[in-house]
Amino acid sequence: MAHSFRILVLAIVGILLAGCQTTTADGQTAGQSVQPTAAVQPAVQVAMTPDEKFAAWRAGLKAEALGRGVSATTFDRAFAGVRPNAKVLELDSKQAEFVRPIWEYLDSAVSDTRIASGKEALAAQWQTLRDLAATYGVPPEIVVAIWGLETNYGGYMGDFSVIEALATLAYQGRRTDSFREQLLIALDILQAGDITPERMRGSWAGAMGHTQFMPAAFTAYAVDHDRNGKRNMWDEPVDALASTANYLDKSGWRDGQPWGAEVVLPANFPWEEAELDTVRTVGTWHALGVRAAKDATLPDDSLPASVIAPAGHRGPAFLVLKNFRVIMRYNNATSYALAVAHLADRIGGGGPFLTAWPRNDAKLRIDDVREMQRLLTARGHNTGGVDGIVGPMTRAAIRGYQREIGAPPDGYPSSELLSRLKAG
Repeated sequence: MAHSFRILVLAIVGILLAGCQTTTADGQTAGQSVQPTAAVQPAVQVAMTPDEKFAAWRAGLKAEALGRGVSATTFDRAFAGVRPNAKVLELDSKQAEFVRPIWEYLDSAVSDTRIASGKEALAAQWQTLRDLAATYGVPPEIVVAIWGLETNYGGYMGDFSVIEALATLAYQGRRTDSFREQLLIALDILQAGDITPERMRGSWAGAMGHTQFMPAAFTAYAVDHDRNGKRNMWDEPVDALASTANYLDKSGWRDGQPWGAEVVLPANFPWEEAELDTVRTVGTWHALGVRAAKDATLPDDSLPASVIAPAGHRGPAFLVLKNFRVIMRYNNATSYALAVAHLADRIGGGGPFLTAWPRNDAKLRIDDVREMQRLLTARGHNTGGVDGIVGPMTRAAIRGYQREIGAPPDGYPSSELLSRLKAG
């Protein structure tokens, strides 16, 4: 029986081999070395040039734009002469070397010149701004302050083609999907006729007009205040100012409430509470010993608020309310919101902060922050990674170390703290 099984196996193998060695048309057996004829030569892959690659990408974008209602005429006019812009890519990839101290930012954002120019802008646009305050509930000084920070009251709105900038970032930037959507929305704006491609100019990242709206924000919040049929934030400041007031109103601005106030904290203040994420009523903060820094009362005790100290226990502290967070909807940075709030106060006749900034603290490099994060992690304080960004987890890790060494746990990454960490 074993002999019969062996014969059966050999027969099957023979059949399989015969099937593999089929005869070709010229009488040779497949599997032998045969020179392919011209008819069966493998196809040669020709590499596309950069221009051809961009043209292919643009063709796909055009099909998508036409599918959402943009005409071929609008698209072709918008993309006339458009190519990837090397300067846009350079700015997109550029990383800051230093962590800019907040007082250095505020020195520029709320300079004497910007305050004076803001007062002039407020006077020049007073009737419009008063009407906007009645319609949207946003104080004129806040709207003007945003105008001042975004473009120096229209002095510089950016000179990049918005279509070219967005196309560059959508084609090969760091967030292609996000910028592709912004680009398509920009084409929608051109199709609507609010502006021409030639006049649609802005920042390298695509922010546009007197108050620097991205296309998606323009579509959602831009208004035709002068009722001429166009939402023209480039040539008509009143449209830009009205759009900004509308943006803040739709973002939750509380009419009649302040943004907040500078405060003085008690010596025993619980520093882990000094975070935007920690919300207490004004009355609760008052009970903890928080006092207004100037001759003024704190807002209504029932209002929710947070305490922030952007430079730690050696700098000014602020009690901030809902409207401060609304300003952050415009630009999600504490330093920006504080600059807008303070510039608005100064334009309205207010004075400088009473508490000085710790200007003698050496500026940290991004690499210094990374080293601080590594050293904190090595000591068992989780920073959530080593990325050079001082976020909530890094501040919590700093507080943990500060408690360890008996320092006020304010979570501020000072040069002194880094030196202490390095010394072990």
